[in-house]
Amino acid sequence: MTPAGAARLVKLGAQVEVEAGIGLGAGFSDEAYLKAGATLSGDHRSLLESADMVLRLRKPPSGEIPFLKPGCIHASLLDPFDGRELIEKLAAQGVSAIGMEFIPRTTRAQKMDVLSSQANLAGYEAVILAARYSNQILPMMTTAAGTILPAKVFVIGVGVAGLQAIATAKRLGAKVTAYDPRPEVEEQVKSLAAQFLKIDLGEIGRTKDGYAKALTAEQIQTQRDVMKKTCADSDIVITAAQVFGKRAPILVTAEMLDAMKPGSVVVDLAVETGGNVEGLEYDQVTDRKGVKIVGIANLPGRVPLHASQVYAANLVGLVEEFWDKESNAFALKLDDEIIQGCLVTHAGKIVNPKLAIAN
Repeated sequence: MTPAGAARLVKLGAQVEVEAGIGLGAGFSDEAYLKAGATLSGDHRSLLESADMVLRLRKPPSGEIPFLKPGCIHASLLDPFDGRELIEKLAAQGVSAIGMEFIPRTTRAQKMDVLSSQANLAGYEAVILAARYSNQILPMMTTAAGTILPAKVFVIGVGVAGLQAIATAKRLGAKVTAYDPRPEVEEQVKSLAAQFLKIDLGEIGRTKDGYAKALTAEQIQTQRDVMKKTCADSDIVITAAQVFGKRAPILVTAEMLDAMKPGSVVVDLAVETGGNVEGLEYDQVTDRKGVKIVGIANLPGRVPLHASQVYAANLVGLVEEFWDKESNAFALKLDDEIIQGCLVTHAGKIVNPKLAIAN
């Protein structure tokens, strides 16, 4: 939560309590929160025990769940597909847990869409990291010693992160090629002055929320065969392909890495869900026969000021949308499509349809 976000909540009529020192890593002083109208406390446990609503970034440590009072609303990224036991504990405690990653991708919910806001920053940071670890510059440059040709960047996966990676690489002067199995994104790629790699995979499925469905084994092999040549011709490869709720698909195989030139760089944006690159080491930069594989996790966290700014805006957008002025409190409208999409636990049960199995 930023001081500006806290000020918006105070304006609504909320009593905002902030843990002392929470904003220092992003450059926000305690005094800034006080000026915004929030109160400060250094007692982490008492803050949790007294809260009617808890807003945080990540899922709570298991040991903190007993501190939350029954009926409390807890909103954060919950990583629910990899933390079933934690979700069950939240339900048993009587907490109404909102998973910010489940916010529907609708026009009305855009201001709350944390996956998009953070992916945008991750796409930018991926290119900055690639430039950092590359042995060459990205733009074309004409010098007295000759012309330096622009670096060739290949972006795999054209969602929010991929589009930002394309745009950032183009701003830095690289020659960019991009690929996504969804043919409808070709226009978006070309609008950024990048080249779209066409691979005929037949029909591609999508979920009702707009996420790509997993490809068949035959589609994956066809895709890899064509991409191998492009990877071999590229100086930088950035992968950003994810399937919501499932392990990220392996797109860059050992065979494809072997075909790449020494000095090339691969940045994997799907590291938190298993990674798109075969042999990736989580949160590490490794050297494989001269090819650097960057598997650094939490790329938005490398630009904490703006990551906090947009995430706080997502949280505040959620609170504002459901704030009841008469009761001066957050109204958990169970019949609302946004709440139905993002509410994970409520009244002692796991209620999200994507998770509500064996309650």
